[in-house]
Amino acid sequence: MLSELGAAVRSLAGEELRVAVLTARGKTFCGGADTAELKSLTPANAGAFVEKIHNVCQAIRALPVPVLAQLHGAVIGAGLEIAAACDLRVAAEGTKFAMPEVRLGIPSVVEAALLPRLMGSGRAAWLVLTGEAIDARRALEWGLIEEIGDGAAVLEHLLAGEPRALRMQKQLLQLWDEAPLATSIAASIEAFARAHSRT
Repeated sequence: MLSELGAAVRSLAGEELRVAVLTARGKTFCGGADTAELKSLTPANAGAFVEKIHNVCQAIRALPVPVLAQLHGAVIGAGLEIAAACDLRVAAEGTKFAMPEVRLGIPSVVEAALLPRLMGSGRAAWLVLTGEAIDARRALEWGLIEEIGDGAAVLEHLLAGEPRALRMQKQLLQLWDEAPLATSIAASIEAFARAHSRT
């Protein structure tokens, strides 16, 4: 399923999109990795397993347009990492969020590294160290999600943006997350000048 999701996301990169919405059918957005599969991992294949999760998250982050995650039910483990890789997250009332890996004898890895940037180091530590679930209200208070609801208003706001500017802004947001301040400012000045060139 991870390979198929990654391929589906990568296939969108060449499309003329303004925004992408990632959601799920059924009772949950994603209940995390199959526990039986996790228990069967060995030192020889465990790295390749989490690399599949990372590849999906990397494909989401590499999409040139904003990605909105519409979350519901449960968003657990790898599912929360996938949601964290999206640019914005909205959740239905009653959605539960958890990173229970430590209770299974493993650490939270790969895109769990995005959590401190989204919600602060203490709150991210609480999630990954306790394994306890939080609800949508707390996720909103902690900055893990941007809104409780179906995301229609957020989608409307995104679609109101000029397509080229949205793509440029997404690139800058990712740079701001990872680069030193001086690099971020220099790139922002260059992007602002480029926005005024329609060639």
